[in-house]
Amino acid sequence: MKSLLYIIVITVGLLDVSQHTFKNLIKEQNQNAEGLSDALSGKFLVGAALNKNQIEGKIPGDINVVKANFNAIVAENCMKSGNLVPTQGNYDFTVADKFVAFGEENNMVVHGHTLIWHSQTPKWFFKDSLGQEVTREELISRMENHINTVVKRYKGRIKTWDVVNEAVLDDGSLRQSEFYKIIGEDFIKLAFEFAHKADPEAELYYNDYSTSNSKKRAGIVRMLQDLKDSGTPVDGMGMQGHIDLKNPKIEEFEKSIIAFSDLGLKVAITEFDITVLPSPWENQGAEVSTNFKYQDKMNPYAKGLPDTVAAKFNERCLDYFKLFLKHQDKIDKVTMWGVNDGNSWKNNWPIRGRTDYPLIFDRNNNPKAVIDSIIQIAR
Repeated sequence: MKSLLYIIVITVGLLDVSQHTFKNLIKEQNQNAEGLSDALSGKFLVGAALNKNQIEGKIPGDINVVKANFNAIVAENCMKSGNLVPTQGNYDFTVADKFVAFGEENNMVVHGHTLIWHSQTPKWFFKDSLGQEVTREELISRMENHINTVVKRYKGRIKTWDVVNEAVLDDGSLRQSEFYKIIGEDFIKLAFEFAHKADPEAELYYNDYSTSNSKKRAGIVRMLQDLKDSGTPVDGMGMQGHIDLKNPKIEEFEKSIIAFSDLGLKVAITEFDITVLPSPWENQGAEVSTNFKYQDKMNPYAKGLPDTVAAKFNERCLDYFKLFLKHQDKIDKVTMWGVNDGNSWKNNWPIRGRTDYPLIFDRNNNPKAVIDSIIQIAR
């Protein structure tokens, strides 16, 4: 097709092909081009996280990329409790409803993110009318009410849910969150039970970052095994893919895929992105509360990404997709955390104001070279 277009360009004057006709030929080529989800069809779903502006149709270029390349979507923020119910009893599903409707209109699998998380949970969740910490019974009741309200609203429409997010620390122990302090470790089991009761057909996931860390992996495996042994309805494990050009070692990531699959769980690669920027810390986690002071040396590519670094990105990304294809029998979906470089959270985390290039489409929604490579190996 490309060769044909080149011939048309060269001979356009001789053939007197109108500008309108030529544009139509280019449009036809783009429409017939194989998208990422088409190439990976039958292997695993390919997803993207959508932000509020995209969901509301304010960035049509981003949405065109999503429609052409992805068959699953997740909401970046609009379904977190802090956005859904900022004040007690006052739910606002405006954006979430548009998000789910978009997925349905485009025959995409809709993933719910997230029901219970220590971060972005409104403060009222843990306080009574006098500002005092609520009792265990009251917090369980509030948790059940929230899960029931959200999951039942989208019953039969949202196929998969992140029920509990990031409850395990890097050392493998449970995070001392407000949920843990007030309820105890049972909050995880209860959350899954409440979600299953609200929609028995939905697939329920636990989701976390740094899962290739051996201690954290072991801690998550213990927790999930305990849940399964107690009959808790957990169906899958979400492995967040926030990585850089060197860490984690791909062998350790693979060990985690196998370990979680060996529990009899589906595995989803969630929140996948690859930062090319230097890290201000040794830990390659994704704790959103972490913040470091801006320094120019930590933002080396503000004016553009050198070809050598872009090549390293493409190689690293391709290596991971080779791994995903190797384990396609275990992996349900692979989700990019964002649509293009310009709207990625990595531009502002863990240092605000940086210019990062962590996704497979650039700031102008042009596909990076790695996409063609992924399509080739998928064939």
